[in-house]
Amino acid sequence: MLQSIRVVLVNTSHPGNIGGAARAMRNMGLSRLYLVAPEDFPSSEAVARASGATDILDNAQVVATLEEALVGCTLALGTSARDRRIPWPLLDPRECAATCLEQVGQGAEVALVFGREYAGLTNEELQRCQFHVHIPSDPSFSSLNLAAAVQVLVYEVRMAWLAAEGVPSKQEKLETTAMLNSQPATMDELELFYGHLESTLVEIGFLDPEKPRHLMSRLRRLYGRGGISKLEMNILRGILTETQKAARGEAHTRRKR
Repeated sequence: MLQSIRVVLVNTSHPGNIGGAARAMRNMGLSRLYLVAPEDFPSSEAVARASGATDILDNAQVVATLEEALVGCTLALGTSARDRRIPWPLLDPRECAATCLEQVGQGAEVALVFGREYAGLTNEELQRCQFHVHIPSDPSFSSLNLAAAVQVLVYEVRMAWLAAEGVPSKQEKLETTAMLNSQPATMDELELFYGHLESTLVEIGFLDPEKPRHLMSRLRRLYGRGGISKLEMNILRGILTETQKAARGEAHTRRKR
Protein backbone atom coordinates (compact mmCIF):
# COMPACT_ATOMS: atom_id res chain seq x y z
CA MET A 1 0.00 0.00 0.00
CA LEU A 2 2.77 2.43 0.88
CA GLN A 3 4.29 2.02 -2.58
CA SER A 4 1.19 3.62 -4.05
CA ILE A 5 1.95 6.89 -2.26
CA ARG A 6 4.42 9.30 -3.84
CA VAL A 7 6.02 12.36 -2.25
CA VAL A 8 6.25 15.33 -4.58
CA LEU A 9 8.61 18.24 -3.83
CA VAL A 10 8.02 21.32 -5.97
CA ASN A 11 10.92 23.58 -6.97
CA THR A 12 13.04 22.76 -3.91
CA SER A 13 15.86 25.26 -3.48
CA HIS A 14 18.03 23.51 -0.88
CA PRO A 15 19.38 20.04 -1.78
CA GLY A 16 19.77 19.20 1.89
CA ASN A 17 15.98 19.27 2.22
CA ILE A 18 15.68 16.74 -0.60
CA GLY A 19 18.04 14.45 1.29
CA GLY A 20 16.19 15.03 4.55
CA ALA A 21 12.88 14.23 2.88
CA ALA A 22 14.34 11.02 1.43
CA ARG A 23 15.55 9.99 4.87
CA ALA A 24 12.10 10.67 6.38
CA MET A 25 10.46 8.60 3.66
CA ARG A 26 12.88 5.71 4.14
CA ASN A 27 12.25 5.77 7.91
CA MET A 28 8.51 5.34 7.34
CA GLY A 29 8.60 2.83 4.50
CA LEU A 30 7.84 5.10 1.52
CA SER A 31 10.11 5.09 -1.51
CA ARG A 32 8.65 7.04 -4.44
CA LEU A 33 10.05 10.57 -4.63
CA TYR A 34 9.17 13.04 -7.38
CA LEU A 35 11.10 16.29 -7.80
CA VAL A 36 9.54 19.12 -9.78
CA ALA A 37 12.22 21.43 -11.21
CA PRO A 38 14.64 21.23 -8.25
CA GLU A 39 17.20 24.04 -8.22
CA ASP A 40 20.14 21.80 -7.26
CA PHE A 41 19.94 18.06 -7.87
CA PRO A 42 21.75 15.66 -7.95
CA SER A 43 23.81 16.97 -5.06
CA SER A 44 26.37 15.62 -2.60
CA GLU A 45 24.59 17.58 0.11
CA ALA A 46 21.36 15.71 -0.61
CA VAL A 47 23.26 12.43 -0.33
CA ALA A 48 24.80 13.50 2.98
CA ARG A 49 21.45 14.51 4.47
CA ALA A 50 19.80 11.31 3.25
CA SER A 51 22.01 9.39 5.72
CA GLY A 52 21.87 6.15 3.77
CA ALA A 53 18.54 6.58 1.98
CA THR A 54 20.42 7.02 -1.30
CA ASP A 55 18.26 4.43 -3.05
CA ILE A 56 15.37 6.87 -2.88
CA LEU A 57 17.52 9.66 -4.33
CA ASP A 58 18.86 7.38 -7.06
CA ASN A 59 15.34 6.42 -8.10
CA ALA A 60 13.80 9.89 -7.74
CA GLN A 61 11.78 11.06 -10.75
CA VAL A 62 12.83 14.56 -11.85
CA VAL A 63 10.16 16.32 -13.90
CA ALA A 64 9.58 19.84 -15.18
CA THR A 65 6.03 20.46 -13.97
CA LEU A 66 3.61 19.45 -11.24
CA GLU A 67 1.30 18.07 -13.91
CA GLU A 68 3.98 15.54 -14.89
CA ALA A 69 4.54 14.56 -11.25
CA LEU A 70 0.83 13.82 -10.83
CA VAL A 71 0.45 11.64 -13.92
CA GLY A 72 -1.31 8.42 -12.89
CA CYS A 73 -2.58 9.80 -9.58
CA THR A 74 -6.26 9.86 -8.69
CA LEU A 75 -5.71 11.89 -5.53
CA ALA A 76 -3.33 14.73 -4.67
CA LEU A 77 -3.03 16.37 -1.26
CA GLY A 78 -1.18 19.68 -1.15
CA THR A 79 0.40 21.08 1.99
CA SER A 80 -0.51 24.63 2.89
CA ALA A 81 1.02 26.62 5.73
CA ARG A 82 -1.59 29.36 5.82
CA ASP A 83 -5.19 30.21 5.07
CA ARG A 84 -5.33 31.41 1.46
CA ARG A 85 -9.08 32.10 1.61
CA ILE A 86 -9.71 29.38 -0.92
CA PRO A 87 -12.83 27.31 -0.14
CA TRP A 88 -11.02 23.98 -0.41
CA PRO A 89 -11.39 20.84 1.74
CA LEU A 90 -8.81 21.09 4.53
CA LEU A 91 -7.34 18.14 6.40
CA ASP A 92 -4.94 17.80 9.32
CA PRO A 93 -2.06 15.27 8.99
CA ARG A 94 -3.98 12.42 10.64
CA GLU A 95 -7.01 12.93 8.41
CA CYS A 96 -4.64 13.18 5.45
CA ALA A 97 -3.13 9.78 6.29
CA ALA A 98 -6.54 8.16 6.68
CA THR A 99 -7.63 9.56 3.32
CA CYS A 100 -4.44 8.29 1.67
CA LEU A 101 -4.90 4.76 2.99
CA GLU A 102 -8.56 4.72 2.05
CA GLN A 103 -7.69 5.60 -1.53
CA VAL A 104 -4.71 3.27 -1.98
CA GLY A 105 -6.83 0.49 -0.48
CA GLN A 106 -9.04 0.92 -3.53
CA GLY A 107 -6.08 0.66 -5.89
CA ALA A 108 -5.51 4.38 -6.36
CA GLU A 109 -2.24 6.27 -6.70
CA VAL A 110 -1.84 9.15 -4.23
CA ALA A 111 0.51 12.13 -4.12
CA LEU A 112 1.59 14.19 -1.11
CA VAL A 113 2.65 17.52 -2.55
CA PHE A 114 5.05 19.92 -0.80
CA GLY A 115 5.95 23.41 -1.95
CA ARG A 116 8.98 25.67 -1.92
CA GLU A 117 10.87 26.37 1.29
CA TYR A 118 10.30 30.12 1.08
CA ALA A 119 6.76 30.31 -0.33
CA GLY A 120 5.09 26.90 -0.33
CA LEU A 121 2.74 26.02 -3.16
CA THR A 122 1.16 28.66 -5.34
CA ASN A 123 -2.62 29.02 -5.45
CA GLU A 124 -2.61 27.49 -8.94
CA GLU A 125 -0.64 24.47 -7.70
CA LEU A 126 -2.90 24.06 -4.69
CA GLN A 127 -5.94 24.06 -6.96
CA ARG A 128 -4.56 20.96 -8.66
CA CYS A 129 -4.92 19.11 -5.34
CA GLN A 130 -8.30 17.76 -4.18
CA PHE A 131 -7.40 18.37 -0.53
CA HIS A 132 -5.20 20.82 1.33
CA VAL A 133 -3.26 19.64 4.38
CA HIS A 134 -2.38 21.96 7.24
CA ILE A 135 0.02 20.97 10.02
CA PRO A 136 -1.32 22.63 13.19
CA SER A 137 1.97 24.01 14.45
CA ASP A 138 2.31 26.76 17.04
CA PRO A 139 0.87 29.95 15.46
CA SER A 140 3.69 32.02 16.95
CA PHE A 141 6.28 29.94 15.09
CA SER A 142 4.36 28.07 12.42
CA SER A 143 6.90 27.72 9.61
CA LEU A 144 8.21 24.17 9.33
CA ASN A 145 11.36 23.04 7.59
CA LEU A 146 10.44 21.20 4.39
CA ALA A 147 11.98 17.87 5.45
CA ALA A 148 10.30 18.19 8.85
CA ALA A 149 6.92 18.70 7.18
CA VAL A 150 7.51 15.58 5.07
CA GLN A 151 8.40 13.66 8.25
CA VAL A 152 5.14 14.67 9.95
CA LEU A 153 2.94 13.51 7.08
CA VAL A 154 4.77 10.26 6.28
CA TYR A 155 4.80 9.38 9.99
CA GLU A 156 1.03 9.73 10.12
CA VAL A 157 0.76 7.66 6.95
CA ARG A 158 2.82 4.89 8.53
CA MET A 159 0.75 4.93 11.72
CA ALA A 160 -2.43 4.65 9.67
CA TRP A 161 -0.89 1.80 7.66
CA LEU A 162 0.17 -0.07 10.81
CA ALA A 163 -3.37 0.24 12.16
CA ALA A 164 -4.85 -0.95 8.87
CA GLU A 165 -2.51 -3.95 8.79
CA GLY A 166 -3.13 -4.79 12.44
CA VAL A 167 0.56 -4.39 13.24
CA PRO A 168 1.33 -3.11 16.78
CA SER A 169 2.99 0.30 16.79
CA LYS A 170 4.73 -0.37 20.12
CA GLN A 171 7.71 -2.71 20.13
CA GLU A 172 9.14 -4.01 23.37
CA LYS A 173 12.86 -3.44 23.79
CA LEU A 174 14.94 -6.60 23.68
CA GLU A 175 17.50 -5.82 26.33
CA THR A 176 20.14 -8.22 27.59
CA THR A 177 18.49 -8.45 31.01
CA ALA A 178 15.11 -9.20 29.45
CA MET A 179 16.63 -11.99 27.38
CA LEU A 180 18.34 -13.43 30.44
CA ASN A 181 15.08 -13.26 32.36
CA SER A 182 13.34 -15.39 29.74
CA GLN A 183 16.06 -18.07 29.50
CA PRO A 184 16.13 -20.85 32.11
CA ALA A 185 19.33 -21.63 33.96
CA THR A 186 21.10 -24.74 32.67
CA MET A 187 21.83 -27.83 34.75
CA ASP A 188 25.54 -27.04 34.97
CA GLU A 189 24.73 -23.48 36.11
CA LEU A 190 22.44 -24.92 38.79
CA GLU A 191 25.18 -27.25 40.00
CA LEU A 192 27.61 -24.35 40.29
CA PHE A 193 24.97 -22.43 42.23
CA TYR A 194 24.35 -25.34 44.64
CA GLY A 195 28.08 -25.63 45.26
CA HIS A 196 28.30 -21.88 45.89
CA LEU A 197 25.26 -22.02 48.18
CA GLU A 198 26.65 -24.92 50.22
CA SER A 199 30.05 -23.29 50.71
CA THR A 200 28.39 -20.03 51.76
CA LEU A 201 26.12 -21.75 54.30
CA VAL A 202 29.12 -23.55 55.76
CA GLU A 203 31.07 -20.31 55.92
CA ILE A 204 28.37 -18.43 57.84
CA GLY A 205 27.78 -21.39 60.17
CA PHE A 206 24.28 -22.26 58.99
CA LEU A 207 25.32 -25.67 57.64
CA ASP A 208 27.46 -28.14 59.62
CA PRO A 209 29.23 -30.29 57.01
CA GLU A 210 29.57 -33.06 59.62
CA LYS A 211 25.80 -33.09 60.24
CA PRO A 212 24.15 -31.81 57.04
CA ARG A 213 20.70 -33.30 57.96
CA HIS A 214 19.56 -33.35 54.31
CA LEU A 215 19.63 -29.53 54.16
CA MET A 216 21.11 -29.34 50.67
CA SER A 217 18.65 -31.93 49.36
CA ARG A 218 15.74 -29.85 50.62
CA LEU A 219 17.26 -26.67 49.16
CA ARG A 220 17.70 -28.40 45.81
CA ARG A 221 14.01 -29.29 45.78
CA LEU A 222 13.12 -25.75 46.83
CA TYR A 223 15.09 -24.04 44.05
CA GLY A 224 14.22 -26.77 41.56
CA ARG A 225 10.52 -25.92 41.88
CA GLY A 226 11.10 -22.30 41.00
CA GLY A 227 12.26 -22.63 37.39
CA ILE A 228 15.16 -20.24 37.94
CA SER A 229 16.10 -18.02 35.00
CA LYS A 230 19.62 -16.94 34.09
CA LEU A 231 18.94 -13.44 35.42
CA GLU A 232 17.62 -14.80 38.72
CA MET A 233 20.64 -17.09 38.94
CA ASN A 234 22.96 -14.10 38.54
CA ILE A 235 21.13 -12.32 41.36
CA LEU A 236 21.36 -15.33 43.69
CA ARG A 237 25.04 -15.85 42.97
CA GLY A 238 25.65 -12.15 43.61
CA ILE A 239 23.90 -12.38 46.99
CA LEU A 240 26.03 -15.37 47.95
CA THR A 241 29.23 -13.62 46.94
CA GLU A 242 28.39 -10.54 49.01
CA THR A 243 27.37 -12.77 51.95
CA GLN A 244 30.76 -14.46 51.86
CA LYS A 245 32.52 -11.10 51.78
CA ALA A 246 30.54 -9.91 54.78
CA ALA A 247 31.30 -13.13 56.68
CA ARG A 248 35.02 -12.65 56.04
CA GLY A 249 34.92 -8.98 57.03
CA GLU A 250 35.92 -7.89 53.54
CA ALA A 251 34.98 -4.48 52.23
CA HIS A 252 32.46 -4.48 49.41
CA THR A 253 31.02 -1.85 47.14
CA ARG A 254 27.25 -1.51 47.02
CA ARG A 255 26.08 -1.53 43.42
CA LYS A 256 23.25 0.62 42.16
CA ARG A 257 20.26 -1.37 40.89
